[in-house]
Amino acid sequence: MRGSIAQGLAMVLLIASSGAAQGPTSSGSANTRNPVSPPAKPAGAKTKSTQTHPFQVGTASWYGHDFEGKPTASGEPYNMFDLTAAHPALPLGSYVRVTNLRNRKSVVVRINDRGPIIPGRIIDLSYSAAHALQMNKSGLQRVRLDIVRPEVVAELHTPVAY
Repeated sequence: MRGSIAQGLAMVLLIASSGAAQGPTSSGSANTRNPVSPPAKPAGAKTKSTQTHPFQVGTASWYGHDFEGKPTASGEPYNMFDLTAAHPALPLGSYVRVTNLRNRKSVVVRINDRGPIIPGRIIDLSYSAAHALQMNKSGLQRVRLDIVRPEVVAELHTPVAY
């Protein structure tokens, strides 16, 4: 059950991130303002920075068949097809967005285990997470980790009425 929720969550995030921030099409836009100059700001208005700082940047690895069914640090059996990961310090049950810095693909994983045990690596991904990042053949990849706030995860689990 948790595995299908995690996979559904990751698919929603992948789909949403691939097309959610598209600009106007070449057919034009109703906005006729000069796109080069930003709108005027009221005097004394503070601007909110959209620049975010990564939680961590470093080398990721993945693990698969050899650990299938073995207990993780959270007590659940490892499932290489769930979108999960091992991290040495993040709280178990927390979510993190992992971005492959080579191809910019990203996936949200749930931390359910401790590791990696090899020095210099910051996260061990499940097979499915590595596959989503297109890194499962290389084995190692430089990645960026961003914490996903619990309210964002909760919004993604909320059913949508059609």
